[in-house]
Amino acid sequence: MNIRTRSLSTVALALVATVGPAAAAAHAQSDLDCSDFVFQEDAQAVFNSDPSDPNRLDADNDGIACEDLPHRPAATATATSTAAATAVPQRGVNAGLGGSRGPADFEVVGGVGLTVLGAGLAAGHLVLRRRRGAAPARRH
Repeated sequence: MNIRTRSLSTVALALVATVGPAAAAAHAQSDLDCSDFVFQEDAQAVFNSDPSDPNRLDADNDGIACEDLPHRPAATATATSTAAATAVPQRGVNAGLGGSRGPADFEVVGGVGLTVLGAGLAAGHLVLRRRRGAAPARRH
């Protein structure tokens, strides 16, 4: 096998082995889900701190985060949570599961880049095989 082909294959394999898991870990660290909270009031506090809802805690966009979580018992509720209490819908939507709505932009770009790299390496491999197979036999 040609040294160039080996080098490209090694670089591609190293890139796939390091970038793939690192991208998933980086995406997962910053995202909060409703399962990360015990009480709805805690999720609501995170939602209220950034109403743009980057964690997607309010899936039905009604201003109430993680509606399926239990509420803090009245005996342990703090004065701030009762003062900032939000009306709970009686027949709300099963919302606030959080999580991702799809891959982030950098994950899409990384996936496309790795796909193009893999296709290029496969095409290069086929070209090299055809060139070696089409070469005329040498006479000694």
